[in-house]
Amino acid sequence: MQESSSVADLANVLKRELDRYSPGGKLPSSRALVERFRVSPVTVSRALAQLAAEGLVVTRPGAGAFRTEPRTHAPAPGDTSWQEVALSADAAAELVPRTVDASGVLATLAAPPPGVVEFNGGYLHPSLQPERAMAAALARAGRRPGAWSRPPTDGLPELREWFARGLGGSIGAADVLITAGGQSALTTALRALAPPGAPVLVESPTYPGMLAIARAAGLRPVPVPVDAQGVRPDLLAAAFRATGARLFICQPLFQNPTGAVLSAERRPEVLRIAREAGAFVVEDDFARRMAHADAGPLPSPLAADDHDGVVVHVSSLTKVTSASLRVGMLAARGPVSERLRAIHVVDTFFVPRPLQEAALELVGAPAWNRHLRTVAAELTARRDAMAVALRAGLPELSLPHIPAGGYHLWLRLPDGADESALLSAALRAGVALAPGRPYFCAEPPAGHLRLSFAGVAGTSEIAEGVRRLRTACDELT
Repeated sequence: MQESSSVADLANVLKRELDRYSPGGKLPSSRALVERFRVSPVTVSRALAQLAAEGLVVTRPGAGAFRTEPRTHAPAPGDTSWQEVALSADAAAELVPRTVDASGVLATLAAPPPGVVEFNGGYLHPSLQPERAMAAALARAGRRPGAWSRPPTDGLPELREWFARGLGGSIGAADVLITAGGQSALTTALRALAPPGAPVLVESPTYPGMLAIARAAGLRPVPVPVDAQGVRPDLLAAAFRATGARLFICQPLFQNPTGAVLSAERRPEVLRIAREAGAFVVEDDFARRMAHADAGPLPSPLAADDHDGVVVHVSSLTKVTSASLRVGMLAARGPVSERLRAIHVVDTFFVPRPLQEAALELVGAPAWNRHLRTVAAELTARRDAMAVALRAGLPELSLPHIPAGGYHLWLRLPDGADESALLSAALRAGVALAPGRPYFCAEPPAGHLRLSFAGVAGTSEIAEGVRRLRTACDELT
C-alpha cells in the first residue's frame, strides 16, 4: 500500500475511535500505534498531524496526542449571492472580460481514483523522479550558511549563471530572473508584455495552462496553426497583420501537445516576422531536459539566436524532477527586463531561498546527469511501448507524429467521434485521459486526446491502459 493511502486509512480509523476518549483524554502513544497497526512511525506522525489539522486532536511535544473538545454545530452559511452582482459588474467594465477557468489545467493535475491508469498526468511518475538526489540536495542546502536568509529578488547569482550557461548565445546571468516554476514565469511574461484587452498570438493547439493565464488577464488569444515543422510562418505573419498583436507565445521544441519541433528553416523566419511586427516572442522551452535517447542534437533555444531582444525565454526544472520543485527562469534583454522584474517582485517578492539552494545542489551533483540519461532512456521506452500498443490495439485513432522528446502522444479521433463520451467511457474502464478540446482557443478541427506516458509505473501499465481504452472505444460503438 502506498504511504499516502496508509496515512489516510490510519487517520480514518483513529477518527472512528475518538469517541472512546473523553475531551482532553490522551490517545495511545505513537509507539503503541506503530505496533498495533504495523505501520511506520512516519505514517503515524502524518495521521496524527491530519487529525490535528482537522481540529480533532492536539499534539504536545513529549506528552502525546489528546482529544480536543467536541465541535459545536457550525453556524448557518451566510448569503453570498451578492458576489454574483459584484463580479459581473467588474466584467462589464472590461474590454475583454477575464475568464478564470482552470479546467484545462486541472485535467492534467487531478489525481485519478485508485486503480485508474493515469494517462492524463503532466509530471514524472515517482519511480522516474530523482527522489534520493533531491532529498540529499535539500539536506545539503539546509546546512548552507544563510540558507534561510532572504535571497536576492532576482535569484541566487550561481543559479542564474547556471541557467544562463544552458541558454548559450549572448545571454548572461544578469539577463536571468529566477521564478517559482514555468507557470509563474509565463504569468509574469504575459502581464508584462500585453495590456488587458490586447490580442496575443498562440500556437494552435497549445498548452491549456497558458490559455488560462491569458484569459485570466483579460487577453484575447488568437490561434496560429502548427504543423509537423512547428508554427506556420505565413499564417503567423498574416495574424500579426490582421490583429496588430505585439506578442506571440510558442514552444519551439517538442511542442505541447503535438510534439513538433520548429524546423531550422522556420526559426529565423519566426524571429524576422516578430521583429518586423514590433512584437515579442515568449519561448516556453519546457521540455528541453526531456529529450528522448534517440533525439539527436537539439536545436539551440530561439533566445540564443536572437540579437535584438525579441525573445523572452521561459524554462524550469519542474518537469524533469518533481511537481514540487518549482524553480524556473525568465531570460530577457533590454528595457523589458526591468518590467519583468518589477512585476515578479510585486507578485511574489522572491523564490524561497532553501528551494533555490536545493536546486543548485541538485544540478551540481554527479547524480544530475545520470538522472537526465535515465529519464531519456525511460521516456523513449515508454513512448515506443505506447505507440506500438496504440497502433496495434486502436488503429482507428490517428497518431500522425512520434515525438523525440516530451512525455505524451497527441491522437486525433475519427470524424464524428464524441470526445466527452470517450473520456467518460475510458474512466469507467479504468483509464484517465486528457481531452483535446482545452488545447484549442477556437473551434478544434476534430476531437483529440493527449496521452501521457510519463506518469505511469512502466510499460506494462501502458499496455494495460491501452487495453482499457480499447474497451472504452468498444463501449461507444
